[in-house]
Amino acid sequence: MPPVLPLLSALFLIAPPVPAPAYRWPVLPPQVVRRFAPPPEPWLAGHRGVDLVATPGAPVRAAGAGLVVYARVLAGRGVVSVAHPSGLRTTYEPVTAEVAEGDRVAAGAPLGTLAAGHPGCPRSACLHWGLRRGETYLDPLALLGLGRVRLLPLTASETR
Repeated sequence: MPPVLPLLSALFLIAPPVPAPAYRWPVLPPQVVRRFAPPPEPWLAGHRGVDLVATPGAPVRAAGAGLVVYARVLAGRGVVSVAHPSGLRTTYEPVTAEVAEGDRVAAGAPLGTLAAGHPGCPRSACLHWGLRRGETYLDPLALLGLGRVRLLPLTASETR
């Protein structure tokens, strides 16, 4: 046997395991039916999250590890919100919660089940998945490396 083959075999045997992703899809299989469309001004209408098609009663899972900071009915819909150590906050609606405020959750942990009737959903049920940092809404698909790319100038002088 050539001397390189035992060395390569040994490298594959001692290779570290692949770490789990920090964030993951909250429902499976993922199917985006409405993308993030932030309003031009914070007070105007827009779509401050993404809608994911799923069946009513489907499990809704935490996109990332964190602390449940809200798990109640708001305006007739069940809402769960998770604060993540990175300063981000994800929201999930409409959800029949199986968690309570103050619960710690791991990425992929069940939060509840999807309820039917999300406004604007083309199917019987959609999960509205939102993401914020402070008061700023962000595209939750960016957590998975799938957000839209927007090129911005490096300095203010480049905007002229």
